[in-house]
Amino acid sequence: TEHSGPWDRHQFQEFSAQYNLALVRGMEVETDMGHILAYGLDTYVSGIHKAEELRKELNRLGGFMISAHPFRHLYSSRPLSKPLLYLETSLPTTAEEAAHHPVFGLVDAIEVANGATVDRENDFAVQVSQILGSKSTGGSDAHSTQALGRCITVFEADITAEEQFYNAFRAGAFYPAILLPSGQWKHLAPEGTSSIGSDS
Repeated sequence: TEHSGPWDRHQFQEFSAQYNLALVRGMEVETDMGHILAYGLDTYVSGIHKAEELRKELNRLGGFMISAHPFRHLYSSRPLSKPLLYLETSLPTTAEEAAHHPVFGLVDAIEVANGATVDRENDFAVQVSQILGSKSTGGSDAHSTQALGRCITVFEADITAEEQFYNAFRAGAFYPAILLPSGQWKHLAPEGTSSIGSDS
């Protein structure tokens, strides 16, 4: 999900076929309710900078929306940085308060493990997700090869085609995880506990 710059559809399909990879169309859209990962969308559509319009478009396409790193900068030491969700309002003081933000009524899941976000802010996203009972995901948000794989979404079955991805998402057959230096992953369990597993 590249920022506002989807891949060329034909190059995307050629690359997928050449390397036998399951690639899923998507964009990271900058909206009036923060950054949203939009799956099933591979071109900019007028008006989707408004989260409600993005929701309508993805409903039409049968796609999904995930609130990306919703609490980045919540605990930032930089005085001018604020989470994008709260640029125009005061910051939430509790996860219960944060759970009332309207974006969470629009998205299908919340990214709770983001590789470019500090642990405390990711933990806050986990709390909000638990309060809402929402699906949750992980993503590297990598801007370098070294950052790939720090946070991931683990699917319970192999995904070999885009339609399998959509089916698994609809079924909730996935969970967020953080990769550890040992090569194992720490599963961010929905009930607030964690478990350790192998990535093999």
